[in-house]
Amino acid sequence: MTSRFEFGVHARPNPRVALRAAAALACVAVLGGCTTVRGWFSSDDDEPNEPVALKDFAPSAAVAQLWSANVGKGEGRLGARQAPAVADGRVYAAAVEGGVHALDLQTGRVLWHYKTELPLAGGPAVGDGLVVVGGLDGTVIALDASTGTEKWRSKLKAEIISAPSIGLGSVFVRSNDGRVTAFDASNGERRWFWNRDTPTLSLRGTSSPVLGPGFVFIGNDDGTVAALSAEDGRPLWELPVAQPEGRTELDRMSDVDGTPVLDGATLVATSFKNRTIAVDAPTGRPMWSSDNGGPGRVAVGSDRVVVTAPTGIVFGLDKAGGSALWQQPGLARRGVTSPAIHGDYAVVGDQDGYLHWLKLDNGEFAARARAGRDALRAPPVVADGIAVVQNVDGKVIAFRLNP
Repeated sequence: MTSRFEFGVHARPNPRVALRAAAALACVAVLGGCTTVRGWFSSDDDEPNEPVALKDFAPSAAVAQLWSANVGKGEGRLGARQAPAVADGRVYAAAVEGGVHALDLQTGRVLWHYKTELPLAGGPAVGDGLVVVGGLDGTVIALDASTGTEKWRSKLKAEIISAPSIGLGSVFVRSNDGRVTAFDASNGERRWFWNRDTPTLSLRGTSSPVLGPGFVFIGNDDGTVAALSAEDGRPLWELPVAQPEGRTELDRMSDVDGTPVLDGATLVATSFKNRTIAVDAPTGRPMWSSDNGGPGRVAVGSDRVVVTAPTGIVFGLDKAGGSALWQQPGLARRGVTSPAIHGDYAVVGDQDGYLHWLKLDNGEFAARARAGRDALRAPPVVADGIAVVQNVDGKVIAFRLNP
């Protein structure tokens, strides 16, 4: 993994897992609104707790579906937000039941299939010739990216529901107990681990490690972001994205579950508690903050930062200072995914399988397409002008945008 800056330095249920599961159920209501489907598409006057009905608009961009492929039984209500990874003209996708598939980015043709009975919910990640996935039982499996041959496997004590990160000679894995473990990329031997206590109540999900030269950046369930030494896991700095304030455990939830984004020397992270910050990555010095944020990952463009709030409203922020430049309320309470940048647009998915392209300059709708009827929980992945999504039923779909 490269960057443009340089600087040094299913396990058995337990009470914590039960609490995290309860939090997940609570947050379904928080993030998605009422679960009834009455009036989703038929009413012009939206009920306060119902998903906003989609409105017609005149498209200003054309979208074409290139292909779709089934990669196994998807995550369903697991809450893992499982997404594919794309590299070197290939799409790598894992499923809870179905192993790992490598697909051609342009055609969707299956290039190889790694079969396993293990429930895979973390990843995949791709890099340095490896594809790495994590399982609900804590198993970490590294495959040859060219052939799908298993290279090594290791085991952690907690489930893995976020993608590992690969680089700097290591594979970095975040498990659901708050621990980050570094494995030797060549043989899977453990190099170090860093442990972080998790709050009593938190969202279902964890962020993936983010790599910079000599650094590993981690978003934590307590609302902080931390920088570790990639060599030995030593903490280097820590900064709160949002403070866990409130009278109840639910009020205090401030998870940084969306993977932070490293843009040059700037790290951008967002929190469930409606706050986004930009940080000087080498030093941890705050650069700006915004009172618009969300539980997922931010998308960073040339002059915009785009974030989805817990309500489903999408915000466009000024990349230089964090001020809100626009908001798009037309997807409120629709279980909207984190955004991705696709050309001059931000693209998000929703709980009914729709993808929505928004203009980066003003947030207006530009295009819409449907990737089946199953929910999209993970953000789209964009490569070579193609947006790839994976729904909760294990279906992978690719779209090309023609502005």
